[in-house]
Amino acid sequence: MDKPFNFQVDVRDLQILALSLFLTIGLTQGFDFTIHPNQILTAIVVTLITQYLANRFLKRQETAALISRSALITALGLSLLLRSTSLIVIAIAACCAILSKFLIRYRGKHLFNPANFGIIAVLCFTEQAWISPGQWGDSFSLALLFVGIGGVILSWLGRWETTIVFLIVYALGIAFRNLWLGFEVDILWHELTSGSLLVFAFFMLSDPRSIPDHPLARVIWSSAIALLTLILKYQFFLATAPFWALFFLSILTPWLDSVWQGKQFNWKTTTYSWGENNHETAKL
Repeated sequence: MDKPFNFQVDVRDLQILALSLFLTIGLTQGFDFTIHPNQILTAIVVTLITQYLANRFLKRQETAALISRSALITALGLSLLLRSTSLIVIAIAACCAILSKFLIRYRGKHLFNPANFGIIAVLCFTEQAWISPGQWGDSFSLALLFVGIGGVILSWLGRWETTIVFLIVYALGIAFRNLWLGFEVDILWHELTSGSLLVFAFFMLSDPRSIPDHPLARVIWSSAIALLTLILKYQFFLATAPFWALFFLSILTPWLDSVWQGKQFNWKTTTYSWGENNHETAKL
C-alpha cells in the first residue's frame, strides 16, 4: 500500500493567509478606499516589536521570536477593521492590542480579544479613529469567500458554535424586527452579507484564547453578544455595536469558565493525511 501523502499546517498560518487575502482584495478591488499600505505596515511593525519586547521583559523569555503568528494576526485584524488618518493612532491601537494579552489575563488566558481591545482603546481616547461597518460592501461573492474560509478555520479550531450561534441570534433579531416594522427581506440580507460583520464573526469573535472554554458557555456568551449588539445598534443607533458588545461582555468569560469548566484551548499543529487527520499538540 502506498504511504498517504502528509502535510502539516498551523491554523494560525491559514488565518494569516486569509486575512492577507482579504486585505489584498480591499486594496485592489476598491471595496474600501481608506485602506492604505502605510497603515498596514505600521500595524505589522508595531505589533511585532511590542510582542518581542513584551516577551523579553514581561514574560522574561531570553530567546523571544522576532516574528509572532499571533501578533501578525492582530495586526492584520486591525488593518481590516480600524481606520484613521493618523499613523500614530494606528500605532497606539497596535501597542494596546498586544499589551492587553500580557497585562490583562486570568488562568493563563487573555481576557480581551487583542485587536478588539486596541480598536476600543483608540475609539475611546482619540477622535481620529473609526470603524466603517459597510466598508466591505454586501457583495454575495465576497460574503461567500469570508464564510467559506472562515468556516474551514473554525472547523479546525473546534470553536464553530461561537460564530454560528452569534449569527443565528443576530439574524433572528433582525428578522423579527423587520417583520414587526413591515420591512422587506432585503434589509436582512444586506445586514448578514456585510463584510465587516463577517470578518468580526469569523476572525475576531471566535478567538479561542479569549472565549469561554466550555461549548455551552460559548453558546450563552455568543448569544448575549448578539443580543447586546442588537440593542446597541437599534436602540442606541451605534454603528460599531458588535465591537462594543464583545468588549463589554468579555468580562463574563472568567465567570462562565468557573460555572462551566472546559478544557482550555491550546494551539495545535494539525497533520492531514489522505483519508484521515491527526492532531499533535504544539506549544504556544
